[in-house]
Amino acid sequence: MQWMDQSPHQFILEHQARDLKKMLAFKHRTFQATDLLYFIHFLQHHYQGSNSLQTAFMPENHSIKTTMEQRLNHFYNNFFSLEHPIRTRKHIASPQRHSACKRLNMFLRWMVRKDKTQVDFGIWENIPMNSLIIPLDVHVSRVARKLGLIENEKANWQQALLLTEKLKVFEPEDPVKYDFALFGLGIEERI
Repeated sequence: MQWMDQSPHQFILEHQARDLKKMLAFKHRTFQATDLLYFIHFLQHHYQGSNSLQTAFMPENHSIKTTMEQRLNHFYNNFFSLEHPIRTRKHIASPQRHSACKRLNMFLRWMVRKDKTQVDFGIWENIPMNSLIIPLDVHVSRVARKLGLIENEKANWQQALLLTEKLKVFEPEDPVKYDFALFGLGIEERI
């Protein structure tokens, strides 16, 4: 945040090449300066044509029937449509790469889901809540297996879809509301 003058959106839109020099020192685990610079480049490019990141998840001819798999694959292909470092691809998940897409599904839950407790932001209007997919990680997967909702140990896209479909039996319009409970039980190892 400091490197972006406490205003990342404004920085993305208005930075100059000289402002990026300080980013060359960035490193967090496997996410390096090269990756950060590409993310900034893509976001600036995207925001030059759109005022919301939501549109990056909207394939052409999208409709209410557009699946989350189609949205996530579109986002991945859109994100890497500019010239980019190959190494940066590992930082964006995609169902076409068989990933459970945990981080993206969690982000989408925050941006799309609306409920009375206001746990999530719910500010994006063009993606239906019932199309969201459970953010599947090892904790959620373990609890779901113990509850008999899924059988496979792998946290992949197919398991995320399967678990979401099972949760739709309980709440067809908001299946990901169970994410908190499943994750909480898993992290606390209560089940």
